[in-house]
Amino acid sequence: MALEGKNKTLAQTVSVVVLMGALAWASVPFYDWFCRVTGFGGVTNTAQTGSDVILDQTIKIRFDASIERDFPWTFTPMQREMEVRIGETGLAFYEAYNPTDRPVAGSAAYNVTPYEAGGFFTKIDCFCFEEQVLQPGERVQMPVTFFVDPEIVTDREGQYVHTITLGYTFYEIDLPEAQASLETGTKTNLN
Repeated sequence: MALEGKNKTLAQTVSVVVLMGALAWASVPFYDWFCRVTGFGGVTNTAQTGSDVILDQTIKIRFDASIERDFPWTFTPMQREMEVRIGETGLAFYEAYNPTDRPVAGSAAYNVTPYEAGGFFTKIDCFCFEEQVLQPGERVQMPVTFFVDPEIVTDREGQYVHTITLGYTFYEIDLPEAQASLETGTKTNLN
C-alpha cells in the first residue's frame, strides 16, 4: 500500500510539473496573440492594403525612437509628427546609422500609445517586420506605412484619442547565419 501511494503521488507531481511547463511554454504565443487581437499593450494590427474608408477627421501621429542600452547604432525618426486623415495611408521614415567597424544586426520592438489606439493602428509595411543588418558606417532610411482604422471614431474609448505615438526600440541580435559566415570567412582570410 505504501509503495502504491508513493507511485500515485509521484505520478501526480510529474503531471503537475508537465502541465505547468506546457502552460509556461504556451503563455508567450498566447499573450502575443491576445495583444494582437485586442491591441492590448499598444500592439498594432497589420494589413496588406490601406483602408477603403477615409474620413475628413484627422489624427496626429507622433514618432519615437530608442535603442537598447549598449546598442551601437543611432536611431531616430525622420519626422517627429504628422497629421493624417483617419483611414488615409501614411508613410514615415526612421533613420539608422552603424558607426562601428563591424556589421551589426538589430530587431525593432514597437508599441503604440495610448494603449486604446493599438487595436486601430494598422501597419501595411514596416522595417520592424524583418531583422536589419547594417554594415560598418552604413546609414539607412527605413519606412513604415500605416493607417488608423476609421472604427476608432465610434469606439467607446478610441473616440477620445486625438494623438497616437508610435514608438520603436532597436536591440542587438546575432548576425544572420549567412552574414556571420561571411564575417568569419573574412577574418580567416586576413590571418
